[in-house]
Amino acid sequence: MSAVVGQPPSCAPSYVIEMIKLLMRWPCEADVRVGGQYRFVFGHGDSKPVAFFGKYIEVTPHSRLVWTNDEAAEGGPVTTLTLEEKAGKTLLVLHDLYPSKEALDAAMASGEKSGMGETFDQLDELLVALRSS
Repeated sequence: MSAVVGQPPSCAPSYVIEMIKLLMRWPCEADVRVGGQYRFVFGHGDSKPVAFFGKYIEVTPHSRLVWTNDEAAEGGPVTTLTLEEKAGKTLLVLHDLYPSKEALDAAMASGEKSGMGETFDQLDELLVALRSS
């Protein structure tokens, strides 16, 4: 999945800092370095909180971040996020590599991936708000 956002990658760190501040509203830990671990716990209303955790396996400032998703018992996907400047904007590409076709099929059947469009829309709104503040 990919999206184009309004600032080049060199501007991304300030947005990342703002996003980390927003994440701090929930219990979270993030040691963003190769071998570092993360854990984010999200909940909404009366719903049961959900934890996402894993480790960072590649960190390239301003351009690439790769992490594991270890919350699945059978091993989750490896996620790669890349940022690339395109005509004065940032192309954000998010790629999940699943350990098997069965794991991918299960994620698709669960609806796990159906919210990505909404997530990118919310990211775009956040970036617009941060630019104007």
